[in-house]
Amino acid sequence: MPTSLNTRVAVMPLLARPFVALGLAVLAEIGIAFFVLQVVATPLVIVTVGIPLLLVAIPATRWYANVHRSLIGTLLGVRIPRPYRQANKPGPLRFLRTAASDPATWRDLAWLIVNATLGFVMTLLSAVLFLSMIFYLIYPFLLAVTPDGVFDRPMGGLFHLDHAIKGFYMWPVAGIAFLLWYNFGRPLLTGYAKLSKSLLGPTKAAELNLRVQQLATSRAETVDTQAAELRRIERDLHDGAQARLAALSMTLGLAESMVGRDPDQAQQLLTEARESAGHALSELRDLVRGIHPPVLADRGLDGAVRALALACPINIDITIDLPGRAPAPVESAAYFAIAEALANLVKYSAASTAWVQLTYENEKLHIMVGDDGVGGAEIRPGGGLYGIQRRLAAFDGTLTLVSPTGGPTTVIMELPCESSSLKITPSSGTA
Repeated sequence: MPTSLNTRVAVMPLLARPFVALGLAVLAEIGIAFFVLQVVATPLVIVTVGIPLLLVAIPATRWYANVHRSLIGTLLGVRIPRPYRQANKPGPLRFLRTAASDPATWRDLAWLIVNATLGFVMTLLSAVLFLSMIFYLIYPFLLAVTPDGVFDRPMGGLFHLDHAIKGFYMWPVAGIAFLLWYNFGRPLLTGYAKLSKSLLGPTKAAELNLRVQQLATSRAETVDTQAAELRRIERDLHDGAQARLAALSMTLGLAESMVGRDPDQAQQLLTEARESAGHALSELRDLVRGIHPPVLADRGLDGAVRALALACPINIDITIDLPGRAPAPVESAAYFAIAEALANLVKYSAASTAWVQLTYENEKLHIMVGDDGVGGAEIRPGGGLYGIQRRLAAFDGTLTLVSPTGGPTTVIMELPCESSSLKITPSSGTA
């Protein structure tokens, strides 16, 4: 289940919040250097000197912005996509033209200013409230160990404290600072995250363009995948069942010609023909199973996944909570994605146990496949996980991999599936 921003900030350890805020405040001021570099380089393009400067300034600014996107996503729980356009062809001048026409480039500049001013104030205030509490808590001890005139006039010299015992008068101030930080520290961080997303995130138009590009890419990959699948089926039929059936026809013809003059030899040929027919049927069943497994049609995704688990050489815990059966294409995509994920973990993870979880929430089929293996898995072009990602993309689905070195590994998959398309069945359950 996705974690909300408020939940993520709340889950963050209480004492970690001020230090996160302080770190973000320091980083905010560093952004001024990136702003100055880009602003100075832009007008110098007229005399060509600015071109190499911009070739450094724009990627540097984007790197700095991406660091903030990652930090805000990891620490504050708000995911900010990278909205930058990609040049159609390589080349420095084409990159600059694409960047100049990209609204995200100019929004980055606006964010640098806002982040160094309003963002700095919000994050610093969140940290200062906590640090003020600490300062006034230890104020009596500072007053006792420091020379006269150093800490004897707190609060900007509003009053004079001439004895260490009087330092405890500042504890109510520490209490007020604590209450302010406890009540406003988290909202300040939440507001900072939302402010950053409003400028660093893509606009509605950019999101739409990005969505169109993603759909065009996924559809093109789907067409290529389907064409490759058809070629595989044709090759398997030609090299497998078709060759066996041709040999079977020849064997039966030879047996027919020998029935009268050598019945024993004819009987032997018929036996061979029967065995060949059995092998051909077995290959056809395997081929059909690779297209749409019969167990999936008969028992649904629930039964098919349990059958996959039984066939695995390691112990797999299955948890399924579905309100009904999804449409056949969605079930098929989910089944083959789970099958490939299980095959990968058996082959590479060195795991002793694994788990598969299927749930339905927010008009999506959620699938998690995990193991207690060595971890370190990656999505590489041509690999099994990449194939799963492409298969899911055809249905507008997603794959997220969490696999730190040393494990555990979790593959999180989501497939859109409207609740109106579900067929209600009583077979869903947990095991």
